[in-house]
Amino acid sequence: MLGLWRSAVRRTPQRSHEFPTLTTKMARPLRIGVVSPFLDKIHGTERCVAEQVERLARCYSCQIVLYCNEVADVVLFCKDPNFPNVQITWRKVPAIPGPQLIRYSWWFFANWFVRQLDRHTDRFTPDILYSPGINCLDADVMSVHIVFAEFYARVREQLAWLRNPLSSWPRLLHRKLYYWLIMALEGGIYRWEQVALAGVSKKVAHDLEYIYGRRKSVSVIYHGIDERQFNPGVRESLRFAARAALGLPNTANVLLLVGNDWKKKGLRTLLEAMAQLRNLSVWALVVGRDDPAPYRELLQASNLENRVLFLPLRSDVEWYYAAADICVGPSLEDAFALPPLEAMACGVPSVVSRQAGVSEVLTDGVDGLILEDPTDSGQLALFIEKLISEPEFSAQVGSAAARTACKYTWDKNAEQLFAIFLEARRHRD
Repeated sequence: MLGLWRSAVRRTPQRSHEFPTLTTKMARPLRIGVVSPFLDKIHGTERCVAEQVERLARCYSCQIVLYCNEVADVVLFCKDPNFPNVQITWRKVPAIPGPQLIRYSWWFFANWFVRQLDRHTDRFTPDILYSPGINCLDADVMSVHIVFAEFYARVREQLAWLRNPLSSWPRLLHRKLYYWLIMALEGGIYRWEQVALAGVSKKVAHDLEYIYGRRKSVSVIYHGIDERQFNPGVRESLRFAARAALGLPNTANVLLLVGNDWKKKGLRTLLEAMAQLRNLSVWALVVGRDDPAPYRELLQASNLENRVLFLPLRSDVEWYYAAADICVGPSLEDAFALPPLEAMACGVPSVVSRQAGVSEVLTDGVDGLILEDPTDSGQLALFIEKLISEPEFSAQVGSAAARTACKYTWDKNAEQLFAIFLEARRHRD
């Protein structure tokens, strides 16, 4: 049924995923429609897309329309004398309040309706419709930042009815229904080989092949960093002020974990590792939008309440990297994990989980440390102790990390994505 619906919306021939040359001459700028609930430079997926659209507009003169509920941190109606045809506009898609399942279902219909209205009134007809994740059924190109089926397999045990109090069952039912809907859509769309897929890591590409039998190759486009925002010089210039503002002692060895969904990010493993260290100079900054309540008992039992700070996300996240000595990312599962790469760019030595895609760009013991088992708090404690007790080794890892991170920029990311767009349009024309 999903395939028939897509065919009715747009008949698109099969695509190849070979990157064409970017010197391809175009009679007019490429028109790109971007479908995403919101864009900003605070959240991972949304930051990636925001960085991409800015570079697609400035570097490749693309005309871009953002179909979003909300947009922040993106320069709209971008005018530059060097790129007179550049334009980024926002078509606001109305949102409704309510549970996530209702809001997502409404969003799915509303963005389609607004896009069809634009198409039928000749306001905007894209050459390429781009969606980060499943936001519509008729995208030409999708970037895959999470495979929900893989994620669900990892959390299924925790979602069992008998493992949760009766009072939480309504919320649990809602979460299960939402996950089932996403997985049903994944099963249809990701198997549809006329949609060009770009995974954010080899791990994602493997999951798509293993879980959904995706036969046509999936392009891999790693996340990037903005070298102007993330570099050792910026970290050094902000370090004193950041640590002072947070009230950190001069002797503190500061660990940093950034991201939402702290359970998935491995916060429990980090706290258990800190408890094993028994080192009163070790502090942790936990940055994100989540509830610290489930960790209060562990904090009290480990006497860590005064050395773990729960902090909000901020757009100048480099401020946190400046305050940190070690970035820790023991993710249980993560398609990529952008914060460790940004921290590396600032020269902060990082420990990451093998289950995070960012581990694919590291060499263990050279430009970072890789935790093979994200639940192994003992091994994580040893890694942290090594970086603290061997400052020369820590400095070497941090310097190598900065050099590695500079190989992965948003400019390179946008170039690879633009190549996929050109190939998609070539097959349509």
